[in-house]
Amino acid sequence: MKTASLIFLAGSLLAVALPASAQERVWRCGNEYTNNATVAQQKGCKVLEGGNVTVVQGTKPSGGGSASSGSGQAAARAPAGSPRVEGVDQRARDGEARSVLESELKKAEARQAELQKEYNNGEPEKQGSEGRNYQKYLDRVAEMKAELARNESDIAGIRRELGRLPAKQ
Repeated sequence: MKTASLIFLAGSLLAVALPASAQERVWRCGNEYTNNATVAQQKGCKVLEGGNVTVVQGTKPSGGGSASSGSGQAAARAPAGSPRVEGVDQRARDGEARSVLESELKKAEARQAELQKEYNNGEPEKQGSEGRNYQKYLDRVAEMKAELARNESDIAGIRRELGRLPAKQ
């Protein structure tokens, strides 16, 4: 029985030791990893100690690297396969988008003015049972303040979008 225990223990140790010894040394070179010692020495990479490293190959972008060369026009192009829009049509779309955004901005600014008037610099008029329940009043004031902040953020977002559109012609 003692011999069977020893064989089992030796087998267990061997099973644990084999995967650890099968792992090659891995070096880290900035954001890259390699198991090639000569490349690691040339680049001055550091050996990774501890845990195993799993590396998954990424996909290469197609197109032959035209995005990195040139004056940045490749970044402004539409994706391959998308329909081509003529300049006149695009200007019409931009004009329509601008008018929609401007009307939304006017609505948001009117709402902001209304909210500020109602908020009354943090001291709105008490309503109904708020005279007896001060916490209810404080909750409503906090909610009003949050709504003012959200509306201000919406206005800023609309203005950013308007700034991204080409100038009116």
